[in-house]
Amino acid sequence: MHSTDTSGSKGSWKERESALLASYAMHSIDSLGRVCSEPEHPYRGPFQRDRDRIVHSSAFRRLSGKMQVFTGDMGEYHRTRLTHTHEVSSLARTIGRTLRLNEDLIEAMALLHDIGHPPFGHCGEDALGECLKDHGGFSHNQFALELVTKIEQRYTDKPGLNLTHEVLAGQQFRSDKATSQTQMLEIQVVDAADSIAYDSHDVDDALKLGLLEWEQLDGLDLVERAKRLVPLEQIDPKLRRSLLVHTLLDLQMGDFLRHSSLELDRCHSMSSTAVSQAAVRLGMSPQIEQEKQQLEEFLFEHVYRHERLAQVRDKAAMRLRQLYRLLTSHPERLPERVRGWSESWGIERAVGAYLAGMTDRFCDDQYLLLVEMGRPSGIDWS
Repeated sequence: MHSTDTSGSKGSWKERESALLASYAMHSIDSLGRVCSEPEHPYRGPFQRDRDRIVHSSAFRRLSGKMQVFTGDMGEYHRTRLTHTHEVSSLARTIGRTLRLNEDLIEAMALLHDIGHPPFGHCGEDALGECLKDHGGFSHNQFALELVTKIEQRYTDKPGLNLTHEVLAGQQFRSDKATSQTQMLEIQVVDAADSIAYDSHDVDDALKLGLLEWEQLDGLDLVERAKRLVPLEQIDPKLRRSLLVHTLLDLQMGDFLRHSSLELDRCHSMSSTAVSQAAVRLGMSPQIEQEKQQLEEFLFEHVYRHERLAQVRDKAAMRLRQLYRLLTSHPERLPERVRGWSESWGIERAVGAYLAGMTDRFCDDQYLLLVEMGRPSGIDWS
């Protein structure tokens, strides 16, 4: 009979981390652990286990049915919350591996980072925030924490996924970025990868869907920098968009790695805690940061406020508001589990959590079933 205990074997996760990670990385053996302690796994480190719990959660699977920026009515090409999440994870892991940080921790935090988004993206978040303004408001980052600590159920009788302190700390930072405390390096990497991903990929999707024309990008400093690196104007127009997006990603990633490596040169013998206490911050060079900010302002003005998206936002917000009014007035129409939440959280927070967990399509279906076809009296539908 062969033992499954590989904790002391040549390929153990402890030995791998000791050999591969820099001193300033968050080593798994230094983790503060979980709220409910658990025995070590023989061949998976604690952050690997967190990653698997997130991937196998119901909320993670539902990300495939939630829009990133563009709705499914506009086609099938563009990114969903799930594809964006995987792209952020890929970029973040590349950065982490290059800087010798804890790739398992980075992957877990990246996969978790958008799990709390409601249907219909930021317009859905705004609508729920309006509905819940007298009941604590709504933040998708905070809701992600509620999902993995209260709502998701693992294979025990305790609520939540029982994730490590470090993964929860990464999500807590996202819900309160106003904090002046310097975060561990792995948290900073995920935050940077998210920003790099959505800037570049929103350009990609907007061009593909016709919300942007190629000529509108002329004069943007980051795009002009990309044109100086690759002959964008001289290649087949069918390949131009993909090459631009690839170059924008490579530009930002390369600059982030060069600038951050210089910051880490003085940290070779420091621990993860010491680096945070020393306020070491990873980032891009000031010039690229400025050019990136210009691109983000352009996207806000010409893409996120585009007339076609405004129509989607208005319709989605109206549907969420009306569903909220109906379900708070008629809680008997809620699933039994959600009615149970209301006993602890109040009906308003319970309905808000139920709506936030919906996919875009399920939200549309429930609106049709409960509001358009059911439409009970006594509710202000305006």
